[in-house]
Amino acid sequence: MNISELKVGQGDVDLEADVIEVSEARTFNKSGRDLRVATATLKDYSGTVKLSLWNQDVDKVKAGDRIKINKGYTGEFQGEKQLTAGKMGNIEVIGKAENMPKKTSGQSDETQQESVDVTEDEIEDSGEEGF
Repeated sequence: MNISELKVGQGDVDLEADVIEVSEARTFNKSGRDLRVATATLKDYSGTVKLSLWNQDVDKVKAGDRIKINKGYTGEFQGEKQLTAGKMGNIEVIGKAENMPKKTSGQSDETQQESVDVTEDEIEDSGEEGF
């Protein structure tokens, strides 16, 4: 699957992409448990998408990595598509980012810094028990 094919609400997403940016992790307490979340920007030849990184995935994924997401799903945050592994999926670092093909007209290399505010649904879908 390619990034450009992702639709909001889509589940069972299997995708390989390059990590071009990772935000600083944010830590917060929910029901007595410390949780961490960060946002990565993924890129393939078809486009870019934000990826929510939860807890151990925050330390696992770095800018410049090539990752594979298995059984992820696509939601929406602040009007923008956002991918996550959720409870049933996983994220695997499979190597270093590949050289991306040259952009075609109309594509942009710009990425916007996004806040890492999370909704209750995202916390519940993060795979953490007890929510």
